[in-house]
Amino acid sequence: MNPRLDLLQPYPFEKLRALFAGVSPPADLGEIRLSIGEPQHETPAFIKEVLTQNLGGLAAYPATQGTEPLRRAIADWIGRRYAIPAPDPATQVLPVLGSREALFAFAQAVIDGGRPNARVLCPNPFYQIYEGAAYLAGASPVFANTLPQNGFEMDFAAIPADTWRDIQLVYVCSPGNPTGKVMGLETWRTLFELSDRHGFVIASDECYSEIYPDDGAPPLGGLEAARRLGRDDYRRLVMFSSLSKRSNVPGLRSGFVAGDAAILKKFLLYRTYHGGAMSPPVQAASVAAWNDEAHVRDNRRLYAEKFARVTPLLARHLETSLPDAGFYLWARTPIDDARFARELLGQYNVTVLPGSYLARESGGVNPGAGFVRIALVAPLQECLDAAGRIADFCHSL
Repeated sequence: MNPRLDLLQPYPFEKLRALFAGVSPPADLGEIRLSIGEPQHETPAFIKEVLTQNLGGLAAYPATQGTEPLRRAIADWIGRRYAIPAPDPATQVLPVLGSREALFAFAQAVIDGGRPNARVLCPNPFYQIYEGAAYLAGASPVFANTLPQNGFEMDFAAIPADTWRDIQLVYVCSPGNPTGKVMGLETWRTLFELSDRHGFVIASDECYSEIYPDDGAPPLGGLEAARRLGRDDYRRLVMFSSLSKRSNVPGLRSGFVAGDAAILKKFLLYRTYHGGAMSPPVQAASVAAWNDEAHVRDNRRLYAEKFARVTPLLARHLETSLPDAGFYLWARTPIDDARFARELLGQYNVTVLPGSYLARESGGVNPGAGFVRIALVAPLQECLDAAGRIADFCHSL
C-alpha cells in the first residue's frame, strides 16, 4: 500500500463520532444536527424532473469533457454571475463530479512530487481534502492561519520566503469554510503577485459562493478578481464550484472547474484516466440548474432569515457574528471546544463541530481551538430551537 496513506488523519466526523461515543442525549429532546454542512432545503422539483426525463442517457458512456450544452450553460452562468465575459466553454470550463473530488484530483495533476520539498499551501482551519490531496500527491501541506486578529484572512506574510519557493499549489476557500470570510480584491492582488513570483497554481474553492445575505452584493470570485486586475487569461488560476449548496443537490455530485486553459487541458488529460465523467442524466439536470436563478434566490432567502433570527440569539452567549457568506456560524466557546460539543450533545441533543477538528497546529497555535462550527442547514424552527438549547447550555456553564 502507498505509505502516504499513513499520513492521513481521521476525517473530522470520524473524530466527532469518537468524541460522542458513550453520550446518551436526553430522550425527550429530538436531535438537531448542526455539525455537518449538508444542505437540508428541498431539492427543486424541476431539477428532479429533468433528471428522470433523461434516464435514457444511462445507455451511453459519457465523455469526460461533458456535453457542449453543459459547458456552455456553465460558461454563461459564470459570465452572468460575475459580470465578466463568459469563458470559452471548449477550453476554459470542465464539468466535474462535485467540487470535492475535483479539489482532490487537481493536486494529483498539478504536483510534481519528484521535486524535493514539494509543498501545498492551505488555509487553517481548512477543508481536510486539501491536506489529504497534498500528501497523496507527494507533497507536504503548509498552513496559513486565519485568525480573528487578522480578520480571518490567510496570513501570507507569515510564510517564510524559502517556503514559498517550494510551494507548487495554493488552495484558497472563499467564502471560507468555516469562517465565511470572502477574499477581497487586494488579497487577490497579493496572491496573484506571489503566484507570478514563485510560479505556483491557485485552486480557488468557491462552493459557498451563492449563499450570501445581500442579493445586491454577491461575493467576489477568483475569475472576477483576475479580470478586474487585468489577468484575462486566468494564468495559473482555476476556480471550483458546485451545485450542491447553490441548488440543494449534494447527492447529484455535479460541479465544474474553470480558468487557465493550459492547466485545464492537462487536467482533462488526467481525468480521462482518472474516470471523472458525469452521467448524461446528471449533465441534463445540471444544465437546467445552472440556467435557473429563481430557486437560488429562494434558497438564499431561507438562509438569510435563519441567520437574521439565530445569530442575535447566539451572540448573547457566544462570541459570533454574521459571516460574509456561506451557511456557518464560527463561534468562540467559553470552554474547550471538544468538551463544549460533547456536553452540548449530552445535555441538549444538539450537535456542533469542534473547531480544533478543522485545523492543525501551526505557528504554535491551533486556530480552530476554542471555536465551534454551527451549520445553519436545518429548517428555521429547528435552528431556533437549537439556539435556545445552546443558550440554556451556556447559562449552565
